[in-house]
Amino acid sequence: VSDTAKVDIRIDNPGRTPTTSARGDLPIGDNHERFSIPILAAGQSRQTTMEFTAVSRAVLPIGPLSIRKGDPFGLVRHEKKLVDQINVFIHPQTVMLNTLNAGIPRDLEGQPSGEIVDDDLDFYGLREYEPGDDVRNVHWLSSAKTGTLMIRQYEATRRTDTALTISVNPDDYLSSDEFELAVSVHASIGVQCLLQNRPVTAHAGNEHAVPRNSTEFLDGCSAIIPDINDDPNLAQTTLTHTPDSSFYYITVGRLKSIDEIKHMALALPRSATCVVLQTTIGQPRAIKRYSDFTLATVGSLDDLPIIMGVLA
Repeated sequence: VSDTAKVDIRIDNPGRTPTTSARGDLPIGDNHERFSIPILAAGQSRQTTMEFTAVSRAVLPIGPLSIRKGDPFGLVRHEKKLVDQINVFIHPQTVMLNTLNAGIPRDLEGQPSGEIVDDDLDFYGLREYEPGDDVRNVHWLSSAKTGTLMIRQYEATRRTDTALTISVNPDDYLSSDEFELAVSVHASIGVQCLLQNRPVTAHAGNEHAVPRNSTEFLDGCSAIIPDINDDPNLAQTTLTHTPDSSFYYITVGRLKSIDEIKHMALALPRSATCVVLQTTIGQPRAIKRYSDFTLATVGSLDDLPIIMGVLA
């Protein structure tokens, strides 16, 4: 959103005779860009470039490109389509977040986090004994060889399967801008998880996807649209597809009541962490912890890195 995109159009004359002058017509969304095409000699080509500003998040159809020829009076016209339609994905605005380390620690299916600890499952190395160390972690064979007590060290493992769910019911939002903020929050968290190679399942209405990378995920975010029939109990839909996630992020609007949010959180596994992000444009950012979930109020997209920094 707000970026400028360029469309390069190249027209070739592969024939043995010159072409006549013509007009080109390129649909870009609901608009049509028209341009003149001069006479092209045999084997000659012509290239033109158009620019447009991505005004809003969307999957924008471009084309098909049509060539129109006719007489000067407009009595006769011949139109030919040269290329098929393509889609351009206009991604939502996102912000960079700090590393997200939350998840279920000491999990056999977890991934190494880079943090060195004294007790976990993934063996890292040895160090000399320090007062206060647990003697159960002494590596006796190495201690006997070196004559110094040696302590095992481990690399902390965390299982961080993440379920990202966004409410697409317009009744949950005060305005379309608040809905777009929710999409940006949803997208920003997903991108950060994928950059850390954390498995992600994204839920938006009837769409449930397991993106392989951040670009694929953002392409899906471009296609998110409001749906008045979206199930208000987001946890039920999420658990149908991701019952064993270690982390649940649920993004909703300000009109989602706290009772509805509590009801959703109760359905999620107790072993998992649940964060509900509620978009409320113009309101101060806030974090409130409940027994089953954490509720974060996001007044603007710039609030998100601060909020996630506190929760990480």
